[in-house]
Amino acid sequence: MLEYIGKQQGITIKTKSLCFPNYAIIDHINDGKLQKLLAKKQFDYLIVQQGPSSQAEGRRMLIQDGATIRALCEQYNTKLSYFMVWPSVRYYHTFDKVIENHKFATKQNDAFLFPVGNIWKEYNTYKGKESLYSLDNFHPSTAGSFVAALTIFHQLYPTKNLQQLPFKKYKKWVADEDSFILIKQLILKE
Repeated sequence: MLEYIGKQQGITIKTKSLCFPNYAIIDHINDGKLQKLLAKKQFDYLIVQQGPSSQAEGRRMLIQDGATIRALCEQYNTKLSYFMVWPSVRYYHTFDKVIENHKFATKQNDAFLFPVGNIWKEYNTYKGKESLYSLDNFHPSTAGSFVAALTIFHQLYPTKNLQQLPFKKYKKWVADEDSFILIKQLILKE
């Protein structure tokens, strides 16, 4: 999605995903695949995502394991970036801690923040909009993934005018035009 958004704006974005089920930041450090990937290719940003992040252990992982990743990034002239997540519907009451811990870890590790969780939380204050959650009430729907991709794009290219994004080119991900307009507005406000 991020590559597609960039292409529509005349920007070539190349991504490489290193995602595995139930992986924490420390798992990427321990298995060595991240180090091999960074040694092979040059990346401007390394975006990390830590699922559990509202409790003390998740906070520690964001900060301490993030510091280990930051040191690795410095070797390869890559900027550490945090992908701020959202809690499952079941643990929605922990959302403020998720946001707080990501902001703190970003500051502690002099990293870049993609505030997807902020957008997600504010979007959910509006009623009657397309759900950002998939049917499991945890993972993102395609609209939720679009929120993440567009938030990342806007943080990387803040001068690009998101208001000009035409609904018809993105309705495969966000089927409701009012939801699409709201997403753009919230991201621009962030």
